[in-house]
Amino acid sequence: MKTTGNCPSFLTIGVLILCCFSHVRSDASDHRYKDGDPVPLYANKVGPFHNPSETYRYFDLPFCSPDHVKEKKEALGEVLNGDRLVSAPYKLNFKEEKDSSVVCKKKLSKNEVAILRKAVDKDYYFQMYYDDLPIWGFIGKVDKVGKTDPSEYKFFLYKHIQFDVLYNKDRVIEISARMDPHSLLDLTEDKEAEAEFMYTVKWKETDTPFDKRMDKYSMSSSLPHHLEIHWFSIINSCVTVLLLTGFLATILMRVLKNDFIKYGQDEEAADDQEETGWKYIHGDVFRFPKYNSLFAAALGSGTQLFTLTVFIFMLALVGVFYPYNRGALFTALVIIYALTSGIAGYVATSFYCQLEGKNWVRNLLLTGCLFCGPLFLTFCFLNTVAIAYSATAALPFGTIVVIVLIWTLVTSPLLVLGGIAGKNSKAEFQAPCRTTKYPREIPPLPWYRSAIPQMAMAGFLPFSAIYIELYYIFASVWGHRIYTIYSILFIVFIILLIVTAFITVALTYFQLAAEDHEWWWRSFLCGGSTGLFIYAYCLYYYYARSDMSGFMQTSFFFGYMACICYGFFLMLGTVGFRASLFFVRHIYKSIKCE
Repeated sequence: MKTTGNCPSFLTIGVLILCCFSHVRSDASDHRYKDGDPVPLYANKVGPFHNPSETYRYFDLPFCSPDHVKEKKEALGEVLNGDRLVSAPYKLNFKEEKDSSVVCKKKLSKNEVAILRKAVDKDYYFQMYYDDLPIWGFIGKVDKVGKTDPSEYKFFLYKHIQFDVLYNKDRVIEISARMDPHSLLDLTEDKEAEAEFMYTVKWKETDTPFDKRMDKYSMSSSLPHHLEIHWFSIINSCVTVLLLTGFLATILMRVLKNDFIKYGQDEEAADDQEETGWKYIHGDVFRFPKYNSLFAAALGSGTQLFTLTVFIFMLALVGVFYPYNRGALFTALVIIYALTSGIAGYVATSFYCQLEGKNWVRNLLLTGCLFCGPLFLTFCFLNTVAIAYSATAALPFGTIVVIVLIWTLVTSPLLVLGGIAGKNSKAEFQAPCRTTKYPREIPPLPWYRSAIPQMAMAGFLPFSAIYIELYYIFASVWGHRIYTIYSILFIVFIILLIVTAFITVALTYFQLAAEDHEWWWRSFLCGGSTGLFIYAYCLYYYYARSDMSGFMQTSFFFGYMACICYGFFLMLGTVGFRASLFFVRHIYKSIKCE
């Protein structure tokens, strides 16, 4: 495909992305402190431990609040992540120890006791940040020992937190919070209660250098025995899939070799026998597909999402997404998606013009809405649910305005510029065979050669290549595990692309050999069918591997996973079609077509 000077280049986009994230490599906080200096401590959010999307502001629960609650200014990615940092009531000055200091004495009303009891019953945890280091703890516990009837359970609130802080010279290295199991407030009955909230601070010196302070969180996700099992599982899966792919490729090459020998006979010998198989339909195989505007738009969106994924992997492999770099991934997704929209416009419009499409403006609008449209509708519904729950997942009006401005001032103009560049590229569709005026009738085929069984076959093998890794990703995105082994994920992604391309090419060959020339949409659907398998895995993960519950968490999980799987469908569908197009052009170039 020809490119023009107006087409947004990968190099330009790469430079812009690296500029946007050049500051992210170092820790967000690189402060040095003197003895007694105040160190920033922010309370972030609270929520049920098993429902990661259902989080609330820290002071939505009746905890001790400072006289003036100061909100921390947050980046776009932090807000999208549901972070809402406010000043905490605890004072943890540098190297200043405290022993059972009182935060406040509070009289809890019946309603407040009921709110806290409900929170304890749902395993609420809190999250804070001290010098940009995360702290977690549960707000209470349920006593179930020796009790079989839930009505006999006792509910207790922790009143005393002990902070253990490690420092190296003038920097904070590590912090942890322990709840005192002996300082409890009984919340079992609906009655007013007096609560005295206290905290203790202990400081200890360590030799850990400042630039290694995040390693603790990375190591917690990849303990040696876990990492060994992880690698073994991935290698086992990859070897199995590559062997199957290798066998498939070998068989396909042998069959093609025989076909080339058969079709490579001289003209006189060829006249004596009737053409059969894929050569028979050479006048129809490059007939443009139905709904060519939608097809070109799907290719454009899929190419953009593929580019987005590649850039995200580049940033991950250079260490941008280190643990608890709050919101970096969401910021990257928004910025890179906006900057790569020109690629979608260029690919969609240029391919649409190659398919002899006339209304390229409508095609460009379709390209812009094909992925963003369903994502926007899903977001509107889920944001409404979050607002109804008063959860931190509900985006503030200002953030929504920022996203709309990015879409209006960056995404749309680049999409249009890419579309104009694609229209002016004047590229022609390269077909090695002339297309006949009237299409041949497709012979009746058995049921297993229809679209849905073929999609099931095409999606199963690539899905089996990523199945093991999916659990770790889901446990990170929809749980509290930390995902840091991006090298493994990148290897799995490469194998996913290879297997998708191979299986789609094989099925395209079998379809053409059966004299079915409508392979364009079929190759796209077969390539993208892995996205449907991933969504089916979502059902399994939700009901069998997680403890998520409630309308909000369920709607967030299935809503956003539907958008992600739809993105995979478009991206892998594009990979499948491009591989099939390359294959079909190659085999028809290799024979003499009348």
